[in-house]
Amino acid sequence: MLMTVPAGEQSKSLEQAGALCEQMAVAGLDRSSFLIALGGGVIGDLAGFVAAIYHRGIPWVNVPTTLLAMVDSSIGGKTGVNTASGKNLIGAVHHPALVIADVDTLTTLPARQLEQGFAEIIKHGVIADAGMFEEVAQGSSFQPTKDASWKLAPRDLEALIRRNVEIKAAIVGKDENDVTGERALLNFGHTVGHALERAGGYRDFLHGEAVSLGIAAACDISVRKAGMPASDRAKIIAALGRFRLPTRLPPSFRRDEILQAVPFDKKFAGGRVRFVVSSGIGSARLADDITIDDIAAVIANL
Repeated sequence: MLMTVPAGEQSKSLEQAGALCEQMAVAGLDRSSFLIALGGGVIGDLAGFVAAIYHRGIPWVNVPTTLLAMVDSSIGGKTGVNTASGKNLIGAVHHPALVIADVDTLTTLPARQLEQGFAEIIKHGVIADAGMFEEVAQGSSFQPTKDASWKLAPRDLEALIRRNVEIKAAIVGKDENDVTGERALLNFGHTVGHALERAGGYRDFLHGEAVSLGIAAACDISVRKAGMPASDRAKIIAALGRFRLPTRLPPSFRRDEILQAVPFDKKFAGGRVRFVVSSGIGSARLADDITIDDIAAVIANL
């Protein structure tokens, strides 16, 4: 059977998950059934969550069709839905039985959708691979044209996608259930990024755009409190700009609502945020001395 859901983060909800489960039950799907998720990160997160809860867990296959999903959300088994209070607060770790990334689907993407995937690629470079970061930040192979189009053949991205899958899989493999803090390094830029998404009602920014703004904020904190050289921050901001990703908020954006959303992030523990900082491109760590005041300061300047 074929099930479809509306595009966008609004579909990542308990209501939508329940509706899909009901359709499956009415169709007579049982514990021997399986799901195939065909789409971007929203579809993968939602379908994976439905697979995790239907009959207490059935197999699923993830077929990501966006660059962001191929390099990030399809790997690691985290599934979930959003609530009014925050992003991905309800979910489960339920790995797909198989991930199939067909790069030819990238030809169907508008430029904005393709570009948002580079936010996660740049994040991976910052936290784990300085060489890859430099390749993306300076290499002519990955560059949109001035008219907002791309001349890049999808096959040119195969090696880059493969490297990002390797980076995320290696980190997840060390800390699958996010216990030791190793997996939390993947959240670089996401504390503020998720708060931005919530403050914007999941409509103002694509996920990668919110992460880009979150990376800019995390870099500012890293310069202030983790020893990141200002030159590294400048390189990261410039790399994001190459792909037309935002690093500044519109002056009218609701900054107070961003700060209000931060404590609802799932990375908050014991009343304190587990904030990921970088001392320089290619490295990252969890910091236990980042305060709400620190986050408020960078949001005010974002």
